[in-house]
Amino acid sequence: MTEFTPFSALLGGVLLGLGALLLILLNGRIAGISGILSGAMQFKNPNAKWRWAFIAGLTLSGFLAPAVGFTLPTQLNTSWTLTLLGGFLVGFGTYLCAGCTSGHGICGIGRMSKRSIVATLVFMLLAAVVVFFTRHVIGA
Repeated sequence: MTEFTPFSALLGGVLLGLGALLLILLNGRIAGISGILSGAMQFKNPNAKWRWAFIAGLTLSGFLAPAVGFTLPTQLNTSWTLTLLGGFLVGFGTYLCAGCTSGHGICGIGRMSKRSIVATLVFMLLAAVVVFFTRHVIGA
């Protein structure tokens, strides 16, 4: 199931929201992956263990998803150069915006953070512009 379906979107949204809610309620931490990864890389950080457990859960869920009927794409339809460039741009944007799209969109908006609401609106606007440009201007 690699295509969009309302069920998979709803299930994914509920699981993301539940995970973010549980992390903030039980651990007092925000589930933004860029902050979690950054803290995990600081090995002397006493909070690194839960961060690595969170990252392991994210990683393992991709391997466990087929057991419940979800599949992941097995083919990359673009060049490695574009993939690496996209990854670099996402990383730079994460640094520039003090958080990733999921951190601002799920956790920030959930906390009614004005900065996250503005950041998410900017992300979505630029995503729409990029999709329009690549599909209708350059024909990619």
